[in-house]
Amino acid sequence: MEKPWVVGITGASGVIYGIRLCEFMLSAGKTVHLLVTDAGWRVIRDELGWDVTRRQEALEQHFNQRTGTLIYHPIQDIGASVASGSFRTEGMIIMPCSMGTLSAIAHGASDNLLERTADVVLKEGRPLIMVPRETPLHTIHLENMLTLTRIGVKMIPAMPAFYYQPQTMDELIDFLVGKVLDSIDIEHNLYRRWGETKA
Repeated sequence: MEKPWVVGITGASGVIYGIRLCEFMLSAGKTVHLLVTDAGWRVIRDELGWDVTRRQEALEQHFNQRTGTLIYHPIQDIGASVASGSFRTEGMIIMPCSMGTLSAIAHGASDNLLERTADVVLKEGRPLIMVPRETPLHTIHLENMLTLTRIGVKMIPAMPAFYYQPQTMDELIDFLVGKVLDSIDIEHNLYRRWGETKA
């Protein structure tokens, strides 16, 4: 039986990346456990214009046409299934990942469910992918990333490519989502790969 993925969305700019990732995974029939920090909800409201007064309802309204299963856990629910290593998942993607969340995970903090779940993923040896979204980067940011990559975390910075000549914002977003999907070996056709001809 296929195990679920955990997706975390933090308060970094670029929440559309995490939303688009969930859209794709649910459309592909996957089960996704979604964690959103309070700052992440604020950015969803500010960048996407969602009414986030009732968070569960906002998610149901946006994702209800997808074939997969979305399970939302409030960020303070430290007793949620994903907080335990005995609950088996494929791994976790934090997209976008703020520098605050990245720092907390690098230093073993578990002050909320997202940080605790990332700690569980690390201790169980499962894949953890982070999509940091900050610029410029200072030495502490870089050292925290180095700490995490040394223990196997994959960093996929939110850096678009232009070799495939994107024409829309959606194409730029899909490129990054596609790079994340490549890293966890999920098939997609979200962007044109190097060497492929234009359709």
